[in-house]
Amino acid sequence: MARPVTLFTGQWADLPLATLAKKAKSWGYDGLELACWGDHVDVAKAATDKAYCKGRRDLLKKAGLDCWAISNHLAGQLVCDPNNDSRSDGFAPAACAGNADKKRKWAIEAMKNTARAAQNLGVPVVCGFTGSPIWHMLYSFPPVSDAMIEQGFKDFAEKWNPILDIFEKCKVRFALEVHPTEIAFDIYTAKRALDAVGNRPEFGFNFDPSHLHWQMVCPVKFIRAFSDRIYHVHMKDAALTLDGESGILSSHLNFGRPERGWDFRSLGHGGVNFEEIIR
Repeated sequence: MARPVTLFTGQWADLPLATLAKKAKSWGYDGLELACWGDHVDVAKAATDKAYCKGRRDLLKKAGLDCWAISNHLAGQLVCDPNNDSRSDGFAPAACAGNADKKRKWAIEAMKNTARAAQNLGVPVVCGFTGSPIWHMLYSFPPVSDAMIEQGFKDFAEKWNPILDIFEKCKVRFALEVHPTEIAFDIYTAKRALDAVGNRPEFGFNFDPSHLHWQMVCPVKFIRAFSDRIYHVHMKDAALTLDGESGILSSHLNFGRPERGWDFRSLGHGGVNFEEIIR
């Protein structure tokens, strides 16, 4: 196999890693992309305890699996989100619940520890989110000035550059999953995010075509624009189901509702042209 095919464990973090590893092997995967929540990776512990990291590796090896990336989307989201309201209380320790500043401070340290954990695990890439101080300004009413958006990208850089300094020191790369609610959600904002951090090599992207497709952004154009910045790939599908009644803003209807204007789909059952992507 030219490239290893792994399973991101974030959706199964309620299962012990030992249980999930056996299942993933039986499903035919080459390895796991370990989520930094549940019992899969404790980044605070992995940042300083090499014996713990060896234990994680040994567990995977016993199941016939390997690991090339870990992911910390939940802590990453808290770094730049301006509100960090009750929706994200479960992303951080219980002692931080209800306190946006405590959640942010915890998250910044957690992301630094994630770089250290990746180094100790021998993993070259951390995937995740950044959050965004300006996502709530997406529709320019009340009016949003250019200066407000510029300040948002500056705020992102001010919060993430110290984190990326640790990634640089650890020789680990951070791959932002380009995604609505993040500082980069399409090609234009991805370019702007790179500019904001001075195009430093520690910062790149996790390519997930599903998040681009439903926005009507061409995944292949994204590959061409960032061929040297795609550090990891998620293979997910999505389908536009526009029927003249709902739009791509989804009408406050939750995932799985047939009235939505778009939804995620199992691989090969949506509208993403994987043939074109692979070519």
